Amino acid sequence: MSSDTRDRILDALETLLLERGAAQMTLDNVAAAAGVSKGGLLYHFKSKDALLIGLVQRLGDRARAQLEEARSSGSSIAEWYLQTPDPTTQDDAVELALYRSLLATMRTIDASGSEPDEVQRALDAVMVAWSDNLDTEVDDPVRADTIRLVGDGVYLRALLGLPQIEPARYRAVVDRLLQR
Repeated sequence: MSSDTRDRILDALETLLLERGAAQMTLDNVAAAAGVSKGGLLYHFKSKDALLIGLVQRLGDRARAQLEEARSSGSSIAEWYLQTPDPTTQDDAVELALYRSLLATMRTIDASGSEPDEVQRALDAVMVAWSDNLDTEVDDPVRADTIRLVGDGVYLRALLGLPQIEPARYRAVVDRLLQR
């Protein structure tokens, strides 16, 4: 039951961020959207930062599941890292919108002078897990860093709504990085 309530609160937070934006992310609004009292929300998440940490961890869990799915279908970690999000598909569009909202929320916390260290550490932990997997797979650390930087750049382009690199050319970049 407790896990169900936590999930419902995080679902409400995601919906609130996607539909109304970071400015509407208050404990009262999240509690109302989740159908719990503010005290109930605070039982599961002690602060707004704790909510954001929960959301970051959930996004990390989703990414790990996507990675496992890609690996079970024969893709490498490097290929997964270099994939281009497709904003025309429902899943990728929602994921991109959620990441944009999360980034906006984190910027709001920074601007308010609040201490984002715990949220940043949660985000760092997710990124380190991806990096560790990539470093394990790719024997050359410079090539692993290059793959990481290219993948991050491609994802950033998608987050910003910039046009994707021409697919055939990007495929050549990926092939070169994967040394095909």
